[in-house]
Amino acid sequence: MLARIRRFFARRGVLEVDTPLLGATVNPDPYVEFFTVPDGGRRHYLQTSPELAMKRLLAAGSGPIYQIGKAFRRGEAGRLHQPEFTLLEWYRPGFTLDRLMDEVAALLQVLLGERVAGVTTFTYGEAFREFVGLPWDAPLTALRSKAAALGIPDAERLCGDEQRHWLDLLFSVAVQPRLPASKLVFVRDYPACMAALARCRPDDPEVVERFEVFVDGVELGNGYRELTDVEEQRRRFQHDLRLRCRLGRVVPPLDRAFLAALEAGMPECSGVAIGLDRVLMLKLGCHRLSDVLTFPLQESS
Repeated sequence: MLARIRRFFARRGVLEVDTPLLGATVNPDPYVEFFTVPDGGRRHYLQTSPELAMKRLLAAGSGPIYQIGKAFRRGEAGRLHQPEFTLLEWYRPGFTLDRLMDEVAALLQVLLGERVAGVTTFTYGEAFREFVGLPWDAPLTALRSKAAALGIPDAERLCGDEQRHWLDLLFSVAVQPRLPASKLVFVRDYPACMAALARCRPDDPEVVERFEVFVDGVELGNGYRELTDVEEQRRRFQHDLRLRCRLGRVVPPLDRAFLAALEAGMPECSGVAIGLDRVLMLKLGCHRLSDVLTFPLQESS
């Protein structure tokens, strides 16, 4: 599988790069937990993805790049999660989101072969309305009522008053299992409350240029039209750091080197990360990541 990926990108003129697993800071996404590594009086961080470092390479003039490597997320264990996993991440300067989605589909069809037949695309709003029966911007009372009607246990404890949490929960329970089977399914144009590092659509600031790709309800990848506005990115980082502090979570330093790279001029581009363990799991018809990992963590600890 790795050889096929490398041939795919070699033919398209995309450069393979390598960035550090251990960093002086890390993406402060408040909904992703990371590992800290003490080193004397200092603290380092295992990277949750190579995203910020790869974008610094883009700003330095690398051109189109990809990377296959390990990523780490604390507390993630289960059928589809491992604390250490393998990511394929790539960035395409000058690509629109549509053009990147076409390339993602081409690669996944190479890797999955007969496992998938065709491509289907929904906007987030279309998928949410069709399978949940509500618009995504419905009031929290309506989202709570829908979760209760679906009998989702602990919904209130898990979601509280956070719209994003209610959307994530309803999407995972009511949408993902009902997406068309045996197809590549793209869901695009996510709500702005789920922006991460994606830019808002110029014609609709309530929606961001982001997609996820699924096969049989399993999320394989997450892509963005990348945010290049340094002041907006600084605001998002500062918001995330404040939220982490309020939640009592580890607060990493602000990534000033990444912000400096944005300020110097990162090219307009689109990028995506694909979970390769999940791709291999689907290719082989397995049901748990541990079925395709030589050393799944829970079996060796």
